[in-house]
Amino acid sequence: MKNRILIVDDSFYMRTMLKNMLTDAGYEVVGEAANGQQALEMAAATKPDLITLDVILPDNTGLDVLKGIRQEQPDVKVVMCSAVGQEIIVNEALESGATAYIVKPFSEEKVLEIVGSALQSADTGSTED
Repeated sequence: MKNRILIVDDSFYMRTMLKNMLTDAGYEVVGEAANGQQALEMAAATKPDLITLDVILPDNTGLDVLKGIRQEQPDVKVVMCSAVGQEIIVNEALESGATAYIVKPFSEEKVLEIVGSALQSADTGSTED
């Protein structure tokens, strides 16, 4: 079964770039949200395995959205993606339940490595031969 991913970023360019990277790697992108409200609604509707979440959104902070998602879906993996790489923000995101944090600009290899390892940690108990 393909892993289902929701992309949350206010930049259309970033959403498109992430979608292309992830679909080329065989993931199923179940939705794209441009703001925090859409992110929460789409996360509830699509029940993704993983969410890529920008820290700075037009209506909310990614950290607030992360907390909202955690309340509704405590098991979903969330990878924060942001140009803001300040240690305090990174630590707060990880303490709030983010699985990983990627600082923009990022390479396709880095995104796929982090998404892959985040999803593998979700698959404990299942092995593929």
